[in-house]
Amino acid sequence: MLKLTKKADYGLIALRHLALAANSPKGSASAKDIAEAYGIPLPLLSKVLQKLARGGLLASEQGTNGGYRLARQASDISALEAIRTIDGPIILTQCFTEHNTGCHQSTLCPVREPLRKVHEGILGLLAGISLADLCSDDMPVPMHRPMLANIQLTAVPSDSVERPTSS
Repeated sequence: MLKLTKKADYGLIALRHLALAANSPKGSASAKDIAEAYGIPLPLLSKVLQKLARGGLLASEQGTNGGYRLARQASDISALEAIRTIDGPIILTQCFTEHNTGCHQSTLCPVREPLRKVHEGILGLLAGISLADLCSDDMPVPMHRPMLANIQLTAVPSDSVERPTSS
């Protein structure tokens, strides 16, 4: 199953909250305020916010009126950048890592290339969604969507070693 980690989920929630707070007079929010607003455990959220600050997505403000604010415009921060900052690289399957030593099927694998295209499509989709889009009620469909539509998988009998065709 392909899903976000709790940390990435909480990070996106916090970033969306801060993007909306950017339009308020204060322009920032504390970790406590965000945690209470969404029922997120404060210690975990604090770690996620610190990671986002170290990654350059948030700025931390000290003092009694301190908290966190976006370091850049919401339209300049992609969902992909946020998720990678929190969780590191997004890997659909081990085939796409530099250290692919665990799979002995790679030379005969009929799904490696189609899965690579799916992987690239997912990355493109996440890169095409900005934090500003996550704040919008009618989020636009990113331009990368046709990449997923162009993937053509061809069924191959299990005893065949031929590679499937892809467009």
